[in-house]
Amino acid sequence: MRKPTMAAKFCVLDILWNDRPQPHCKARGAWANGWNAAAVAASYMDDAIFLPPTHDVVEGPEGVQSFFDGLFQNGVTDHQLEVINVMEGGDEIVAASRWSAKGGDGSDIGGIATHVFERQNDGSLKLKLHTFN
Repeated sequence: MRKPTMAAKFCVLDILWNDRPQPHCKARGAWANGWNAAAVAASYMDDAIFLPPTHDVVEGPEGVQSFFDGLFQNGVTDHQLEVINVMEGGDEIVAASRWSAKGGDGSDIGGIATHVFERQNDGSLKLKLHTFN
């Protein structure tokens, strides 16, 4: 994989929970849409694999939406993402990040996340693989 451009890094940040869309990035972070699980799920490919810390293997946007519905109903808020590294190669972008949020009880939660995006025919990016702990 070639070294990512700054545009690629900003695009990944935009996709992942940034409320300021970048002009070069058509995809938009769904976390800024009022904690809407359907909007989050729309950023995943139909055949996406999502591996949450529950150790479940979640497939496709419907499974992703179900997971995030539960997360949001349990009061998780204030999601933040710090990108560690972005690698871009061909139609894929891989991002390694630290994440943090507030649990429903107000506690600080966080961990490490990996996102693999695939460029779509319209130039936008969708998640192909997402895992976090």
